[in-house]
Amino acid sequence: MIEAPWWLPGGHLQTIWANQLASDGQNQTPLWQRERVDTPDGDFIDIDHLTAKRPDAPLLVLFHGLEGSSRSHYARAMAAWAMRQDWSLAVPHFRGCSGELNRGPRAYHSGDHAEIDFIVRHTVGRHRQSGGRVTHAVGISLGGNALMLWAAVQGEQAAAWVGSVTSVCSPLDLTASGHAIGRGINRLIYTPYFLRTMLPKAEAKWRQHPGLFDLNALKQVQDLYQFDNLFTAPVHGFADTDDYWRRASAKPRLRDIRVQAYIVNALNDPFIPVDSLPRPEEVSSHCQLVYTAQGGHVSFVTGPWPPGRISLPDLLQAHLKL
Repeated sequence: MIEAPWWLPGGHLQTIWANQLASDGQNQTPLWQRERVDTPDGDFIDIDHLTAKRPDAPLLVLFHGLEGSSRSHYARAMAAWAMRQDWSLAVPHFRGCSGELNRGPRAYHSGDHAEIDFIVRHTVGRHRQSGGRVTHAVGISLGGNALMLWAAVQGEQAAAWVGSVTSVCSPLDLTASGHAIGRGINRLIYTPYFLRTMLPKAEAKWRQHPGLFDLNALKQVQDLYQFDNLFTAPVHGFADTDDYWRRASAKPRLRDIRVQAYIVNALNDPFIPVDSLPRPEEVSSHCQLVYTAQGGHVSFVTGPWPPGRISLPDLLQAHLKL
């Protein structure tokens, strides 16, 4: 079992430390190979690849979280693990997260299972053409909710593409987590952290597609609920934030999953209320619930003294038997 170090108590400290200061385990910089994939709607998705030396190596597809990328601390930690294990790794970027604004009017959202499907089919097809073996898919936070929703929608068909799916610190009940991040200390610390990139991107999207939403109202946004109400929901076909959070949540669909699935959450995650986590009776027999006492939000830092290291790869390897 992964345990947080004594010098890093509490979910907030663990979350912030992992994001800003912990070692990601790199002794060499990942030599990402970027692939640009055209989408059926005339847009593009950028995927960063690490290719194993073995032609028959397994592939791990890592879906990032809100405003994440291949530069996120967890992606760098997984890249270090992949290089040590000689696995191939693919980190797809949701639209607008690769460092370049996407062309179309849409962006990305927590329930985007159709986008997950397009990416899975492309990356797995590419992997198989090169002689690669089984593929495992892992989704971090927002990416995990979208991945689990994909697995539920696909049902029996998911196993044709992946050997397993894993969500890590994912808000599977978007309503509960959305309200949690907008209250108390979360509103003071994390809301500004996300909005500092989300708001400029939305404004750039408006300049790209004038009239897409109410720009003046967006400039007054104070939290993620308001942002989703003005941008995410209407741009992606939802009536409002409440409709978006309800329809995009994977939790009500977890009984439909028919591929090996792991749901990994820390019980001290500041974003995800414990009482919103799925219970055994709320998931299918293919799902394994892995709840750790410590870990914060995608932290899982270990080590006897600062800076500590991100142990997410160890946690996943232990439970997924990768």
